[in-house]
Amino acid sequence: MSVALESGVEALAREAAVDVAEDANAVGATLDAFTDDDGFTTVKFAANVVGYQGWSWTVVLAHLDGESSVCEAYLLPETSALLAPEWVPWSERVQPGDLDAAMVLPFIAEDPRLTPGYTAVDIDDFEADAMDIFEFGLGRERVLAPEGRDAVADRWERGSHGPHAPSAIAATAQCATCAFFIPLTGSMRMAFGACANEWSPSDGRVVTVDHGCGAHSQTDAERRLSEWPVADPIIDSEAVVAFDLQAPDPEPEPEPVVEASAVDTEAVDTEAVDTEAVAEAVVEAEAMREDHPTDPGQHLDAAAESDAPQADPAD
Repeated sequence: MSVALESGVEALAREAAVDVAEDANAVGATLDAFTDDDGFTTVKFAANVVGYQGWSWTVVLAHLDGESSVCEAYLLPETSALLAPEWVPWSERVQPGDLDAAMVLPFIAEDPRLTPGYTAVDIDDFEADAMDIFEFGLGRERVLAPEGRDAVADRWERGSHGPHAPSAIAATAQCATCAFFIPLTGSMRMAFGACANEWSPSDGRVVTVDHGCGAHSQTDAERRLSEWPVADPIIDSEAVVAFDLQAPDPEPEPEPVVEASAVDTEAVDTEAVDTEAVAEAVVEAEAMREDHPTDPGQHLDAAAESDAPQADPAD
């Protein structure tokens, strides 16, 4: 129960707490003080330490012949303290699926799933112990015990390659009748096997005999033709043209050079051209070409001379 402390007792307890904390600011106000049946007084001070919220400095005092002395001083958590979870060894904390290539599980000497590879049995009770000696070690110190085999069978049957998987429910035949089903040896032969069909989603996995998928070796589904329209064939009827891959590439042809005209096109007055006279000359040339198709050039020259202006004799 809580008791009232004398000033000297409280000062002694605080001095011991400061000595353990190595910092006077880390020791806060007095929280509680009580005396047990053996006459020891426990004094608690608030812990002003970062990360230790809800903890307290606890000092135990003994009283002898009217004098007090310090027995113990330490930091203890209270009911509202934030504590780390209880430590669990790594060998017990690791779960299936956590193991990677760089990890090695510790050796479990007393593994309930295993039994020695050799077992001494009583001949009179041979049938009861037959499962224990069914699988010989063959150089192995331990083999699966009956408990281990039962756990494996139950886990595989409930897994994604068991009889309750969606692919097994939708399948028309079971793995036991498939040519790609390879039965396991030993006590698991009648219940499990390995899939050897590369088209199956269970390829390389252990499956139950009543598992199934759409890649069964005896599937009777009809092979459907392609639903894409067939395009007309393209036939190349041209002759083969020989092509020398070692021949050098031809030189590119030079671009034609356009000679500058002696007449400055910018100086030509396009408005001075008589368009009506040109049109009449074209019509006459066409008429002469129809009358004399053998030598249209002469008639064109004659038409041009007739249209040319005549020189005045007086000039």
